[in-house]
Amino acid sequence: MSKKNYLSSLLITGFLLSISLHSFAQMKVLSKGSKAPMFTSKASMAGNEFEFSLKKALEKGPVVVYFYPSAYTGGCDLEAHTFAEMKDKFTAAGATIIGVSADDIERLKSFSSNPDYCAGKFPVASDDGGKIAATYGLELIPPKPGAKDINGQEITHGFIPRTTFVINKSDEIVAVFSSDTDHISPDEHVKKSLEIVTQL
Repeated sequence: MSKKNYLSSLLITGFLLSISLHSFAQMKVLSKGSKAPMFTSKASMAGNEFEFSLKKALEKGPVVVYFYPSAYTGGCDLEAHTFAEMKDKFTAAGATIIGVSADDIERLKSFSSNPDYCAGKFPVASDDGGKIAATYGLELIPPKPGAKDINGQEITHGFIPRTTFVINKSDEIVAVFSSDTDHISPDEHVKKSLEIVTQL
């Protein structure tokens, strides 16, 4: 390859990369009224692994899809515990709860069965690499070097921003709220979700 062609190739590659990075940086969180992207993922309920399908869950009624940064960290533990405490009220409203994080499935098996957190009441799904989150416009945030959970274990996966989507049976997102933009606490995600599904 001539020097001229090599430089042209570098320029084109750089241009395409800048477009790609710009698109990624411009990632927009899906808003109310958007069609919810369907997904299937490895999930765990009470320590048992299974394949969660959003499409199948929506056939039964509304679904609360809540993305959270990491199992066994303060806010996420509080959120899971609050969902577990209020699970019967979501069931009475005909709603399904699914937590989604970039934790691997083995870690989620433990988290889903832990009586202090999910307590076997609802499933949590593994979005290793953040591909599901990306379809909802959520960008995976790299963990800080040396970040550890409450058990002293190093967290190596990326963090998905705490964001909740309430989806109706017509696959429409009827509510979205985020701790980053709406400045609400983890347990408020639960209370707001319940308030909305009881009105659907």
